[in-house]
Formats: sequence, structure tokens, C-alpha cells
Amino acid sequence: MEAKRRKLVWVEGQNSHGWACSGCAWVFNPGGPPVGESIDEMISNYEQRRDREFTSHVCVEHPKAKKPKS
Repeated sequence: MEAKRRKLVWVEGQNSHGWACSGCAWVFNPGGPPVGESIDEMISNYEQRRDREFTSHVCVEHPKAKKPKS
């Protein structure tokens, strides 16, 4: 059920931006330059890796930080 509720979302912060999970603190980290023989192949490889890692991550392993109580 958890996998159906979470979504891959684009996030932008003051010092960073990228793909993340809507249900936890997981963030996609490509860890290097795009790989491929053409721009289209690089885009395809990037998207496939991002989607594969998103699908396989476990939200409970990436808990969101709790807000401090005031």
C-alpha cells in the first residue's frame, strides 16, 4: 500500500534541487555524469536509473526529519 501512495517529485531547496520521494527523505543521487552515446541515450539511462532506484527504495529506511516541538 505504501508504494501506491508515494510519488516521485521534483524538489527545490535553497542550495539544491532534484528528484525525491513524496513519502520519505529518499533523494535520487545520480553519482556521476550521464552515460550514453547520445543525449537521448543519456536521458533514457538517467530516467531508467532514477525510476529503478525510486521503485526499489524502502521508505522506512529514509525517515523524514521530525520537526522540533515549540
